[in-house]
Amino acid sequence: MAELSEQEIVRRSNLQQMRELGIDPYPAAEYPTNAFSTDIKENFEEGKEVCIAGRMMSRRVMGKASFIQLMDSKGRIQVYVTRDALADESQEDDEKKNLFYNRVFKKLLDLGDFVGVKGYEFRTQTGEISVHCTELTVLAKSLRPLPVVKTDSEGNVYDAFNDPELRFRQRYVDLIVNDGVKETFLKRTKVIKTLRECLDEAGYAASPRSSTSSALSWAASRASMRSARTSATRVWTRTTTRSSPAWSSMCNTKTTTG
Repeated sequence: MAELSEQEIVRRSNLQQMRELGIDPYPAAEYPTNAFSTDIKENFEEGKEVCIAGRMMSRRVMGKASFIQLMDSKGRIQVYVTRDALADESQEDDEKKNLFYNRVFKKLLDLGDFVGVKGYEFRTQTGEISVHCTELTVLAKSLRPLPVVKTDSEGNVYDAFNDPELRFRQRYVDLIVNDGVKETFLKRTKVIKTLRECLDEAGYAASPRSSTSSALSWAASRASMRSARTSATRVWTRTTTRSSPAWSSMCNTKTTTG
């Protein structure tokens, strides 16, 4: 078992502290939403009540008020969170009354966690369309940290997740942190779907074939691949457009197509 990183240990500690406070970090109940980030920005109505959910991608704490960047399946939107809005009015003690904001929101929630937000639409003093949070719910605790991509005022990007090998091996991270990747996948899906529909209407039929069929797995070590070349092992494979270095190295194996 791989050794946990410092951040993974901290996140697991936060998870345990949430449970000790009586907060379920993975609630089974459905959390119904009525809007997406893009819907709010395109059809903005001051004071309209909304319910959204997504990943917390950034957080700026400024004492009794904070801003978080929430990413849902269609985009990102800013959420304004205040201590008074999350206060438990049933508690008389100030520490217990503001426990959720001071401890859970500020200290136990981590970037990448899924949260649900109920509130209303409004504009900040700078004119940015945002959601004023009146209720915040923990939906899922993220146990692995995400790469933090930073952009300065001049548009320069730092710590970008752009290594080709990592992007191929960790496509889920690529989809989360890199803007535009999801849109590319969706467009590709639509193109393939349209092409299939055109071919189906023209009377063509698909002839499926397996990608590989051999006792030798592609996951084998390079030593095994060298052994395959010397022993003339027969490997059936299809042409691929993958361009990662590791894949290209593996595909240099002498094969017999069938």
